[in-house]
Amino acid sequence: MQKENCIFCKIANHQVPSYTLFENEQVLAFLDLSQVTKGHTLVIPKQHADNVYDLSQADAQAVFAAVPEISRALQQETGAAGMNILSNTGKVAGQSVSHFHLHLIPRHDKHDGFGAKWEVHNDDYTAEELATIAESIKNRL
Repeated sequence: MQKENCIFCKIANHQVPSYTLFENEQVLAFLDLSQVTKGHTLVIPKQHADNVYDLSQADAQAVFAAVPEISRALQQETGAAGMNILSNTGKVAGQSVSHFHLHLIPRHDKHDGFGAKWEVHNDDYTAEELATIAESIKNRL
């Protein structure tokens, strides 16, 4: 199912031009118009899913199966020393387009325009609390 007002669905259907890098039946990868670093790429399922919670297993497999090949090509072309691979799910996490997508961000050094930094809260949870959290999540799988 495609979503009529979704920009990524329009890109996947070739209704809107893009700088396509990779395409198969289920997946499309294209340059992000807002380049964080040279080669910043978005990888999407062609089938609409608002976010990772809505992503089918088949589309997840297809997207993640394509990532290594695309990442290697990005690394070879840009000479990147590393790569950030991330997805924002929900507005609170910074998702701005409601169509699941992975960002592949080639990294050159710590001052190349991208920063992913978080505070660690090691003292906030005891071993018992972590075990309880893990068990609760496992029970939902």
